[in-house]
Amino acid sequence: MKALVLAGGSGTRLWPLSRKDYPKQFLKLNGKESLLRQTVNRLLNVLSKDEIIVMTSEEYRFYVRSELQEINHVIHERQSRNTAPAIALGIKYCTEKLGCDGGEVVFVSPSDHIIRPLDRFVEYFRLAEKLAKQGHIVTFGIRPDRPETGYGYIRAERQSPASSSQGNYFRVEKFVEKPDAATAMQYLDAGNYYWNSGMFAFSIQTMMDELRKYAPAIREMLGRSFDEMNDQFHKMPEISIDYAVMEKSDRVALLPLDLYWNDIGSWDSLHDILSRDENGNAVVGDVMAIDTKNCLIFGDKRLLSTIGLEDCLVVETSDAVLIARKGEAWKVREIVNRLKEKGRKEASEHVTTYRPWGSYTILQQGPRYKIKHVVVNPGEKLSLQKHSHRSEHWVVVKGTAKIVIGDKEIFVHENESAYVPQSTLHRLENEGKIPVEIIEVQNGEYLEEDDIERFSDDYGR
Repeated sequence: MKALVLAGGSGTRLWPLSRKDYPKQFLKLNGKESLLRQTVNRLLNVLSKDEIIVMTSEEYRFYVRSELQEINHVIHERQSRNTAPAIALGIKYCTEKLGCDGGEVVFVSPSDHIIRPLDRFVEYFRLAEKLAKQGHIVTFGIRPDRPETGYGYIRAERQSPASSSQGNYFRVEKFVEKPDAATAMQYLDAGNYYWNSGMFAFSIQTMMDELRKYAPAIREMLGRSFDEMNDQFHKMPEISIDYAVMEKSDRVALLPLDLYWNDIGSWDSLHDILSRDENGNAVVGDVMAIDTKNCLIFGDKRLLSTIGLEDCLVVETSDAVLIARKGEAWKVREIVNRLKEKGRKEASEHVTTYRPWGSYTILQQGPRYKIKHVVVNPGEKLSLQKHSHRSEHWVVVKGTAKIVIGDKEIFVHENESAYVPQSTLHRLENEGKIPVEIIEVQNGEYLEEDDIERFSDDYGR
Protein backbone atom coordinates (compact mmCIF):
# COMPACT_ATOMS: atom_id res chain seq x y z
CA MET A 1 0.00 0.00 0.00
CA LYS A 2 1.12 3.54 -0.74
CA ALA A 3 0.04 6.94 0.59
CA LEU A 4 -0.10 10.20 -1.35
CA VAL A 5 0.14 13.21 0.96
CA LEU A 6 -1.10 16.38 -0.77
CA ALA A 7 1.03 19.25 0.54
CA GLY A 8 0.89 21.82 -2.25
CA GLY A 9 -2.05 23.93 -1.07
CA SER A 10 -1.71 27.65 -0.38
CA GLY A 11 -4.94 28.39 1.48
CA THR A 12 -5.56 31.69 3.22
CA ARG A 13 -8.43 30.82 5.58
CA LEU A 14 -6.04 31.19 8.54
CA TRP A 15 -4.69 34.58 7.45
CA PRO A 16 -2.70 36.40 8.78
CA LEU A 17 -0.80 33.35 10.08
CA SER A 18 -1.19 31.22 6.94
CA ARG A 19 -0.18 32.94 3.71
CA LYS A 20 0.76 31.85 0.23
CA ASP A 21 4.49 31.88 0.94
CA TYR A 22 4.09 29.82 4.15
CA PRO A 23 0.72 28.03 4.22
CA LYS A 24 -1.14 26.10 6.89
CA GLN A 25 0.48 22.68 6.44
CA PHE A 26 3.83 24.04 7.65
CA LEU A 27 2.45 25.81 10.72
CA LYS A 28 2.76 24.47 14.27
CA LEU A 29 -0.77 25.24 15.42
CA ASN A 30 -1.45 22.61 18.06
CA GLY A 31 1.97 21.56 19.31
CA LYS A 32 5.65 21.50 18.49
CA GLU A 33 5.27 19.84 15.10
CA SER A 34 3.78 21.16 11.88
CA LEU A 35 0.53 19.74 10.55
CA LEU A 36 2.47 18.14 7.69
CA ARG A 37 4.83 16.44 10.13
CA GLN A 38 1.87 15.20 12.18
CA THR A 39 0.21 13.78 9.05
CA VAL A 40 3.31 11.83 8.06
CA ASN A 41 3.84 10.60 11.62
CA ARG A 42 0.28 9.28 11.62
CA LEU A 43 0.94 7.36 8.41
CA LEU A 44 4.24 5.98 9.69
CA ASN A 45 2.18 3.93 12.14
CA VAL A 46 0.81 1.87 9.24
CA LEU A 47 3.34 2.34 6.43
CA SER A 48 7.09 2.52 6.01
CA LYS A 49 8.79 5.77 5.00
CA ASP A 50 9.34 4.38 1.49
CA GLU A 51 5.59 3.80 1.07
CA ILE A 52 4.79 7.50 1.59
CA ILE A 53 4.88 9.94 -1.34
CA VAL A 54 4.56 13.65 -0.62
CA MET A 55 3.26 15.90 -3.37
CA THR A 56 4.01 19.59 -3.17
CA SER A 57 4.70 22.58 -5.38
CA GLU A 58 8.09 23.79 -6.54
CA GLU A 59 7.92 26.78 -4.22
CA TYR A 60 7.41 24.58 -1.13
CA ARG A 61 9.95 21.87 -1.93
CA PHE A 62 12.55 23.17 0.54
CA TYR A 63 9.99 23.41 3.35
CA VAL A 64 9.08 19.77 2.75
CA ARG A 65 12.73 18.73 2.67
CA SER A 66 13.36 20.48 5.97
CA GLU A 67 10.28 18.95 7.63
CA LEU A 68 10.57 15.41 6.23
CA GLN A 69 14.23 14.57 5.79
CA GLU A 70 13.58 10.81 6.00
CA ILE A 71 10.97 10.76 3.20
CA ASN A 72 12.62 9.79 -0.09
CA HIS A 73 9.66 10.19 -2.42
CA VAL A 74 8.70 13.85 -2.92
CA ILE A 75 7.05 15.01 -6.14
CA HIS A 76 7.37 18.67 -7.11
CA GLU A 77 4.38 19.77 -9.16
CA ARG A 78 5.44 22.32 -11.75
CA GLN A 79 2.17 24.20 -11.28
CA SER A 80 -0.80 23.80 -8.98
CA ARG A 81 -3.67 22.12 -10.86
CA ASN A 82 -5.95 20.86 -8.04
CA THR A 83 -6.38 17.33 -6.72
CA ALA A 84 -7.35 15.27 -9.80
CA PRO A 85 -4.15 16.00 -11.79
CA ALA A 86 -2.10 15.66 -8.58
CA ILE A 87 -3.51 12.20 -7.87
CA ALA A 88 -3.01 11.15 -11.50
CA LEU A 89 0.63 12.26 -11.35
CA GLY A 90 1.05 10.47 -8.04
CA ILE A 91 -0.24 7.12 -9.27
CA LYS A 92 1.92 7.49 -12.41
CA TYR A 93 4.90 7.89 -10.08
CA CYS A 94 3.85 4.75 -8.20
CA THR A 95 3.62 2.62 -11.34
CA GLU A 96 6.68 3.94 -13.17
CA LYS A 97 9.15 4.89 -10.43
CA LEU A 98 8.12 2.47 -7.67
CA GLY A 99 7.07 -0.50 -9.82
CA CYS A 100 3.52 -0.77 -8.45
CA ASP A 101 0.96 -2.86 -10.31
CA GLY A 102 -2.72 -2.13 -10.76
CA GLY A 103 -3.69 -3.95 -7.60
CA GLU A 104 -1.67 -1.64 -5.36
CA VAL A 105 -3.90 0.36 -3.01
CA VAL A 106 -3.26 4.09 -2.67
CA PHE A 107 -4.45 6.19 0.25
CA VAL A 108 -4.79 9.93 -0.46
CA SER A 109 -4.61 12.37 2.43
CA PRO A 110 -4.50 16.14 2.87
CA SER A 111 -1.48 17.31 4.85
CA ASP A 112 -3.14 19.69 7.30
CA HIS A 113 -5.85 17.85 9.25
CA ILE A 114 -6.14 16.83 12.89
CA ILE A 115 -7.27 13.21 13.44
CA ARG A 116 -7.46 11.36 16.74
CA PRO A 117 -7.29 8.89 18.36
CA LEU A 118 -4.58 7.17 16.38
CA ASP A 119 -5.76 3.61 17.02
CA ARG A 120 -9.19 4.36 15.52
CA PHE A 121 -7.58 5.92 12.46
CA VAL A 122 -5.47 2.80 11.98
CA GLU A 123 -8.60 0.61 12.11
CA TYR A 124 -10.34 2.66 9.42
CA PHE A 125 -7.16 2.77 7.33
CA ARG A 126 -6.97 -1.03 7.29
CA LEU A 127 -10.69 -1.38 6.52
CA ALA A 128 -10.39 1.09 3.62
CA GLU A 129 -7.52 -0.94 2.20
CA LYS A 130 -9.67 -4.08 2.18
CA LEU A 131 -12.62 -2.30 0.55
CA ALA A 132 -10.34 -0.73 -2.07
CA LYS A 133 -9.04 -4.17 -3.01
CA GLN A 134 -12.65 -5.14 -3.81
CA GLY A 135 -12.79 -2.42 -6.47
CA HIS A 136 -14.33 0.42 -4.45
CA ILE A 137 -13.14 4.00 -4.36
CA VAL A 138 -13.41 4.61 -0.64
CA THR A 139 -14.19 8.07 0.64
CA PHE A 140 -14.01 8.87 4.33
CA GLY A 141 -17.08 10.68 5.65
CA ILE A 142 -17.39 12.62 8.90
CA ARG A 143 -20.79 12.64 10.59
CA PRO A 144 -21.66 16.34 11.09
CA ASP A 145 -22.34 17.62 14.59
CA ARG A 146 -23.35 21.12 13.52
CA PRO A 147 -24.75 22.87 10.39
CA GLU A 148 -21.30 23.64 8.95
CA THR A 149 -21.22 25.80 5.78
CA GLY A 150 -17.49 25.49 5.19
CA TYR A 151 -17.41 21.85 4.07
CA GLY A 152 -18.62 19.91 1.08
CA TYR A 153 -21.04 17.08 1.89
CA ILE A 154 -21.60 13.51 0.73
CA ARG A 155 -25.12 12.07 0.64
CA ALA A 156 -25.23 8.38 1.46
CA GLU A 157 -28.08 5.96 0.84
CA ARG A 158 -30.61 5.97 3.67
CA GLN A 159 -30.78 2.20 3.97
CA SER A 160 -28.58 0.21 6.30
CA PRO A 161 -24.91 0.13 5.37
CA ALA A 162 -23.86 -2.42 2.78
CA SER A 163 -22.05 -5.43 4.16
CA SER A 164 -19.01 -7.18 2.83
CA SER A 165 -16.75 -9.80 4.28
CA GLN A 166 -14.40 -6.95 5.16
CA GLY A 167 -16.77 -4.54 6.88
CA ASN A 168 -19.71 -2.16 6.44
CA TYR A 169 -19.95 0.89 4.23
CA PHE A 170 -22.56 3.12 2.58
CA ARG A 171 -23.18 3.51 -1.11
CA VAL A 172 -22.84 7.14 -2.19
CA GLU A 173 -25.76 8.89 -3.86
CA LYS A 174 -24.30 12.35 -4.40
CA PHE A 175 -21.53 14.81 -3.63
CA VAL A 176 -22.85 18.28 -2.82
CA GLU A 177 -21.21 21.69 -2.61
CA LYS A 178 -20.72 23.81 0.49
CA PRO A 179 -24.26 24.78 1.52
CA ASP A 180 -25.76 27.93 2.96
CA ALA A 181 -26.79 27.87 6.63
CA ALA A 182 -30.39 26.75 6.02
CA THR A 183 -29.34 23.92 3.71
CA ALA A 184 -26.62 22.82 6.13
CA MET A 185 -29.27 22.52 8.85
CA GLN A 186 -31.39 20.37 6.52
CA TYR A 187 -28.39 18.11 5.91
CA LEU A 188 -27.82 17.79 9.65
CA ASP A 189 -31.45 16.90 10.29
CA ALA A 190 -31.57 14.39 7.41
CA GLY A 191 -29.00 12.15 9.03
CA ASN A 192 -27.54 10.68 5.83
CA TYR A 193 -25.16 13.54 4.93
CA TYR A 194 -21.48 13.45 5.85
CA TRP A 195 -18.71 15.99 5.66
CA ASN A 196 -16.25 15.27 2.87
CA SER A 197 -12.90 14.75 4.62
CA GLY A 198 -10.85 14.82 1.41
CA MET A 199 -9.34 11.38 2.17
CA PHE A 200 -9.70 8.51 -0.33
CA ALA A 201 -8.46 4.98 -0.92
CA PHE A 202 -8.49 3.01 -4.17
CA SER A 203 -6.52 0.53 -6.19
CA ILE A 204 -4.41 2.03 -8.95
CA GLN A 205 -6.31 0.07 -11.60
CA THR A 206 -9.69 1.28 -10.32
CA MET A 207 -8.66 4.94 -10.36
CA MET A 208 -6.95 4.61 -13.76
CA ASP A 209 -10.14 3.10 -15.18
CA GLU A 210 -12.32 5.88 -13.78
CA LEU A 211 -9.95 8.66 -14.90
CA ARG A 212 -9.91 7.21 -18.40
CA LYS A 213 -13.69 7.00 -18.39
CA TYR A 214 -14.57 10.42 -16.94
CA ALA A 215 -11.52 12.69 -17.40
CA PRO A 216 -10.34 12.48 -21.04
CA ALA A 217 -7.77 15.30 -20.72
CA ILE A 218 -6.12 13.50 -17.81
CA ARG A 219 -6.50 10.17 -19.63
CA GLU A 220 -4.36 11.50 -22.47
CA MET A 221 -1.63 12.58 -20.05
CA LEU A 222 -1.61 9.17 -18.35
CA GLY A 223 -0.32 7.68 -21.59
CA ARG A 224 2.94 9.57 -21.21
CA SER A 225 5.95 8.89 -19.03
CA PHE A 226 6.09 10.38 -15.54
CA ASP A 227 8.73 12.93 -16.54
CA GLU A 228 6.78 13.98 -19.63
CA MET A 229 3.60 14.19 -17.60
CA ASN A 230 5.25 16.42 -15.00
CA ASP A 231 6.87 18.63 -17.64
CA GLN A 232 3.43 19.16 -19.21
CA PHE A 233 1.61 19.38 -15.89
CA HIS A 234 0.56 22.97 -16.54
CA LYS A 235 -1.55 21.70 -19.44
CA MET A 236 -3.64 19.50 -17.17
CA PRO A 237 -7.17 20.67 -16.40
CA GLU A 238 -7.52 22.44 -13.06
CA ILE A 239 -10.13 20.19 -11.48
CA SER A 240 -10.71 18.44 -8.18
CA ILE A 241 -10.98 14.66 -7.89
CA ASP A 242 -14.56 15.18 -6.70
CA TYR A 243 -15.59 16.86 -9.96
CA ALA A 244 -13.42 14.70 -12.21
CA VAL A 245 -14.32 11.26 -10.84
CA MET A 246 -16.14 10.96 -7.54
CA GLU A 247 -19.39 12.67 -8.60
CA LYS A 248 -19.63 10.47 -11.70
CA SER A 249 -18.37 7.06 -10.64
CA ASP A 250 -20.68 4.27 -9.44
CA ARG A 251 -17.82 2.62 -7.55
CA VAL A 252 -17.65 5.06 -4.64
CA ALA A 253 -18.21 3.75 -1.12
CA LEU A 254 -18.48 5.93 1.98
CA LEU A 255 -16.74 4.77 5.12
CA PRO A 256 -18.18 6.75 8.08
CA LEU A 257 -15.52 7.73 10.61
CA ASP A 258 -16.33 7.64 14.30
CA LEU A 259 -13.39 9.71 15.56
CA TYR A 260 -12.30 13.32 15.99
CA TRP A 261 -11.50 15.11 12.73
CA ASN A 262 -10.78 18.78 12.13
CA ASP A 263 -9.35 20.35 8.99
CA ILE A 264 -8.63 23.59 10.88
CA GLY A 265 -10.35 25.43 8.07
CA SER A 266 -10.92 28.59 10.08
CA TRP A 267 -9.92 30.34 13.29
CA ASP A 268 -13.15 29.06 14.81
CA SER A 269 -11.94 25.51 14.14
CA LEU A 270 -8.61 26.22 15.80
CA HIS A 271 -10.40 27.45 18.91
CA ASP A 272 -12.10 24.04 19.07
CA ILE A 273 -8.86 21.99 19.19
CA LEU A 274 -6.79 24.11 21.59
CA SER A 275 -7.00 23.70 25.34
CA ARG A 276 -9.10 26.36 27.04
CA ASP A 277 -8.97 28.05 30.43
CA GLU A 278 -11.79 28.29 32.97
CA ASN A 279 -13.34 31.15 30.95
CA GLY A 280 -13.36 29.20 27.69
CA ASN A 281 -10.42 31.15 26.23
CA ALA A 282 -7.85 29.44 24.00
CA VAL A 283 -4.65 31.41 24.49
CA VAL A 284 -1.34 31.21 22.60
CA GLY A 285 1.56 33.56 23.28
CA ASP A 286 2.01 36.39 25.79
CA VAL A 287 -1.59 37.24 26.72
CA MET A 288 -3.24 39.10 29.59
CA ALA A 289 -7.03 38.70 29.48
CA ILE A 290 -9.44 40.48 31.85
CA ASP A 291 -13.19 39.81 31.83
CA THR A 292 -12.70 37.90 28.59
CA LYS A 293 -14.75 34.80 27.74
CA ASN A 294 -14.89 32.18 24.99
CA CYS A 295 -12.23 33.84 22.86
CA LEU A 296 -9.26 32.73 20.79
CA ILE A 297 -6.28 35.00 21.47
CA PHE A 298 -3.28 34.05 19.34
CA GLY A 299 -0.14 36.13 19.83
CA ASP A 300 3.25 36.13 18.19
CA LYS A 301 5.81 38.61 19.52
CA ARG A 302 3.81 41.27 21.35
CA LEU A 303 1.97 41.29 24.64
CA LEU A 304 -1.75 41.03 23.88
CA SER A 305 -4.17 42.50 26.43
CA THR A 306 -7.94 42.18 26.25
CA ILE A 307 -10.71 43.59 28.42
CA GLY A 308 -14.39 42.69 28.28
CA LEU A 309 -14.29 40.61 25.11
CA GLU A 310 -16.61 37.69 24.50
CA ASP A 311 -16.85 35.30 21.54
CA CYS A 312 -14.04 37.03 19.69
CA LEU A 313 -10.95 36.06 17.69
CA VAL A 314 -7.73 38.05 18.10
CA VAL A 315 -4.74 36.98 16.00
CA GLU A 316 -1.47 38.91 15.94
CA THR A 317 1.58 38.51 13.69
CA SER A 318 4.56 40.77 13.13
CA ASP A 319 2.84 42.82 10.44
CA ALA A 320 -0.90 42.28 10.82
CA VAL A 321 -3.66 41.87 13.44
CA LEU A 322 -7.02 40.18 12.85
CA ILE A 323 -9.97 40.91 15.17
CA ALA A 324 -13.30 39.24 14.43
CA ARG A 325 -16.42 37.89 16.05
CA LYS A 326 -16.52 34.12 16.35
CA GLY A 327 -18.52 32.69 13.49
CA GLU A 328 -17.35 35.43 11.12
CA ALA A 329 -13.87 34.05 10.41
CA TRP A 330 -14.95 32.75 6.99
CA LYS A 331 -14.81 36.35 5.77
CA VAL A 332 -11.01 36.32 6.10
CA ARG A 333 -10.86 35.44 2.41
CA GLU A 334 -12.52 38.76 1.62
CA ILE A 335 -9.76 40.59 3.51
CA VAL A 336 -7.10 38.69 1.58
CA ASN A 337 -8.80 39.47 -1.73
CA ARG A 338 -8.95 43.17 -0.90
CA LEU A 339 -5.28 43.16 0.07
CA LYS A 340 -4.44 41.52 -3.25
CA GLU A 341 -6.46 44.14 -5.13
CA LYS A 342 -4.42 46.85 -3.44
CA GLY A 343 -1.14 45.07 -4.16
CA ARG A 344 -0.37 44.63 -0.46
CA LYS A 345 2.40 42.19 0.41
CA GLU A 346 0.56 41.17 3.56
CA ALA A 347 -1.81 39.14 1.36
CA SER A 348 0.84 36.53 0.57
CA GLU A 349 4.14 37.31 2.30
CA HIS A 350 5.26 37.17 5.91
CA VAL A 351 7.81 39.45 7.54
CA THR A 352 9.80 36.23 8.02
CA THR A 353 10.67 34.40 4.80
CA TYR A 354 11.98 30.84 4.81
CA ARG A 355 14.72 29.69 2.48
CA PRO A 356 16.38 26.28 2.01
CA TRP A 357 19.37 27.53 4.01
CA GLY A 358 17.38 29.15 6.86
CA SER A 359 15.30 32.31 7.08
CA TYR A 360 15.31 36.09 7.18
CA THR A 361 13.07 38.55 8.97
CA ILE A 362 12.61 42.15 7.93
CA LEU A 363 13.08 44.26 11.06
CA GLN A 364 12.74 47.70 9.52
CA GLN A 365 12.81 49.40 6.15
CA GLY A 366 12.59 52.83 4.65
CA PRO A 367 13.78 54.86 1.64
CA ARG A 368 17.12 53.38 0.50
CA TYR A 369 17.59 51.04 3.49
CA LYS A 370 16.35 47.71 4.85
CA ILE A 371 17.39 45.86 8.02
CA LYS A 372 17.09 42.07 8.28
CA HIS A 373 17.71 39.37 10.86
CA VAL A 374 19.23 36.45 8.91
CA VAL A 375 19.53 32.88 10.22
CA VAL A 376 21.72 30.31 8.40
CA ASN A 377 21.27 26.73 9.60
CA PRO A 378 24.28 24.47 10.36
CA GLY A 379 25.87 23.05 7.23
CA GLU A 380 23.97 25.41 4.91
CA LYS A 381 25.05 28.33 2.74
CA LEU A 382 23.59 31.05 0.58
CA SER A 383 24.18 31.10 -3.15
CA LEU A 384 27.26 32.77 -4.61
CA GLN A 385 25.64 36.00 -5.75
CA LYS A 386 25.85 39.70 -6.35
CA HIS A 387 23.48 42.69 -6.28
CA SER A 388 23.46 45.45 -8.86
CA HIS A 389 21.67 48.08 -6.78
CA ARG A 390 22.67 47.64 -3.15
CA SER A 391 25.51 47.12 -0.72
CA GLU A 392 25.23 45.02 2.46
CA HIS A 393 26.77 45.28 5.91
CA TRP A 394 26.73 42.11 8.03
CA VAL A 395 27.11 41.98 11.81
CA VAL A 396 27.35 38.50 13.33
CA VAL A 397 25.35 38.20 16.55
CA LYS A 398 25.60 34.42 17.01
CA GLY A 399 27.91 31.69 15.69
CA THR A 400 30.74 31.93 13.20
CA ALA A 401 30.14 32.83 9.57
CA LYS A 402 32.37 31.83 6.68
CA ILE A 403 32.14 34.69 4.20
CA VAL A 404 33.38 35.04 0.64
CA ILE A 405 33.66 38.63 -0.66
CA GLY A 406 35.23 38.94 -4.08
CA ASP A 407 38.40 36.84 -4.03
CA LYS A 408 38.70 36.90 -0.22
CA GLU A 409 37.51 34.27 2.25
CA ILE A 410 37.17 35.21 5.92
CA PHE A 411 35.65 33.91 9.15
CA VAL A 412 33.54 36.41 11.05
CA HIS A 413 32.72 35.75 14.71
CA GLU A 414 30.19 37.19 17.15
CA ASN A 415 30.33 40.98 17.42
CA GLU A 416 32.40 41.20 14.23
CA SER A 417 31.25 42.53 10.87
CA ALA A 418 31.84 42.40 7.14
CA TYR A 419 30.99 44.80 4.31
CA VAL A 420 29.80 43.66 0.86
CA PRO A 421 30.14 46.41 -1.78
CA GLN A 422 27.60 46.77 -4.55
CA SER A 423 28.14 44.50 -7.59
CA THR A 424 30.59 42.26 -5.70
CA LEU A 425 30.38 38.47 -5.64
CA HIS A 426 29.73 37.16 -2.14
CA ARG A 427 28.50 34.17 -0.14
CA LEU A 428 27.63 33.43 3.49
CA GLU A 429 28.15 29.91 4.87
CA ASN A 430 27.71 28.15 8.21
CA GLU A 431 30.24 25.36 8.77
CA GLY A 432 29.47 25.17 12.49
CA LYS A 433 27.04 23.17 14.60
CA ILE A 434 24.78 26.03 15.75
CA PRO A 435 22.77 28.49 13.62
CA VAL A 436 24.58 31.60 12.47
CA GLU A 437 22.59 34.77 13.07
CA ILE A 438 23.46 38.10 11.52
CA ILE A 439 21.96 41.56 11.26
CA GLU A 440 22.06 42.65 7.63
CA VAL A 441 21.80 46.33 6.71
CA GLN A 442 21.07 46.94 3.04
CA ASN A 443 21.58 50.31 1.40
CA GLY A 444 20.83 51.29 -2.18
CA GLU A 445 18.37 52.54 -4.72
CA TYR A 446 16.54 49.19 -5.11
CA LEU A 447 16.22 46.65 -2.31
CA GLU A 448 13.83 43.98 -3.54
CA GLU A 449 14.64 40.24 -3.63
CA ASP A 450 14.78 40.05 -7.42
CA ASP A 451 18.05 42.02 -7.39
CA ILE A 452 19.97 38.76 -6.96
CA GLU A 453 22.19 37.33 -9.69
CA ARG A 454 23.22 33.80 -8.71
CA PHE A 455 26.42 32.22 -10.00
CA SER A 456 26.40 29.02 -7.92
CA ASP A 457 23.64 27.55 -5.79
CA ASP A 458 23.44 24.23 -3.92
CA TYR A 459 19.64 24.24 -4.11
CA GLY A 460 19.21 24.52 -7.85
CA ARG A 461 17.54 27.91 -7.87
